[in-house]
Amino acid sequence: MNGQYSAFADVAILEAVRTPWIDLGGALSQVSPIDLGIKVGREVLARAGIEPQAVDSVLAGSMAQASFDAYLLPRHIGLYSGVAQAVPALGVQRICATGFELLRQAAGQLQDGVQLALCVASESMSRNPIAAYTHRGGFRLGGEVQFKDFLWEALYDPAPGLDMIATADNLARRYGLGREAVDRYACASHQRALQAQRDGAWVDEVVAVDNQLFELEGYQPRGISLARRTAAVSEDSHPRPTDLASLKRLRAVHPGGVQTAGNSCAVVDGAAAALVGRASACTRPALARLLASAVVGVAPEFMGIGPAPAIRLLLQRSGLNLDDIGRFEINEAQAAQVLAVAHELELDSARLNVQGGSLALGHPLAATGLRLVMSLARQLRQHNLRYGIAAACVGGGQGMALLIENPAFRA
Repeated sequence: MNGQYSAFADVAILEAVRTPWIDLGGALSQVSPIDLGIKVGREVLARAGIEPQAVDSVLAGSMAQASFDAYLLPRHIGLYSGVAQAVPALGVQRICATGFELLRQAAGQLQDGVQLALCVASESMSRNPIAAYTHRGGFRLGGEVQFKDFLWEALYDPAPGLDMIATADNLARRYGLGREAVDRYACASHQRALQAQRDGAWVDEVVAVDNQLFELEGYQPRGISLARRTAAVSEDSHPRPTDLASLKRLRAVHPGGVQTAGNSCAVVDGAAAALVGRASACTRPALARLLASAVVGVAPEFMGIGPAPAIRLLLQRSGLNLDDIGRFEINEAQAAQVLAVAHELELDSARLNVQGGSLALGHPLAATGLRLVMSLARQLRQHNLRYGIAAACVGGGQGMALLIENPAFRA
């Protein structure tokens, strides 16, 4: 099977945290993704009881250039998180699988001698710019003014001439998924997420964000200033009571399609961080062992099916079967997309996205992969399950999956 497979020995995710996912234009809308990244970078080190000076690699990812100092995102996250000045920082990008790629890169670095890697993914969808790429030389009299909404335009793939919603509609047609099935899945995602929120499922992974200053001796301070006179945010803002009748009333984005605003992922801001180190060096129980990764390419016009071949490759090379996997967390870019993957793999709903997914919580592009992994790891521990797989489709036609193991599993 084509694709890239990597197996990892002695790699552990020591700790992982995230901010609340907050709706587009909400309390995080004016905060630079760098500052959101610093927040979770500092917090994951504190939660793990590890001194920042122990970190010897910083890996960070963010999709949109949502601040004028965006080039410096990995470096500033490391420095202002307290990591030693001599420690290098690297920017990582694989669109919706960026969070997974951070962990893959960290595991590879550990095999090359790194002892502890700080992985941070941060995304401000609200600060995606209105941009023009053709006016550096000025404006011609009567010529077209080409400023466009970066966030909107970035969802369009010019190779097949389709936006991401249309690729999910393609999968709906291929797999015979009607509007009712797609809406029912979206409704279930919202209900599962609301129940998980009520049950406190994410209390251990979510860190509250408030107005604060980040100081670095000898350098200019940075900080967080929340919008709308908000003092703090402490839980995801998008999960809400949703019923099938309400979803049915929404108009499809494309004529004849099944995808709507209600059964597609929510647009949110947020950041996540994880510490990756050697399992053999752990002085306290690790969150998970990172065993393997797989990444594949698929047709851009059917990009949403990417998790299926990635999961197949992961299982094939790892010597496992679908029945060995206790939980699957597959990113819900669109309801038709995740249903197509479930259909292709013949996954049962009892093991798939049992706490809801991005349809209900939202999808801050670079950060989602880390959320999927940290939530999956905590589910495995809670239910004494051994293996879990997190996966996502990637715009342009890719799929990526990670295999993790519960280090506390008891047979």
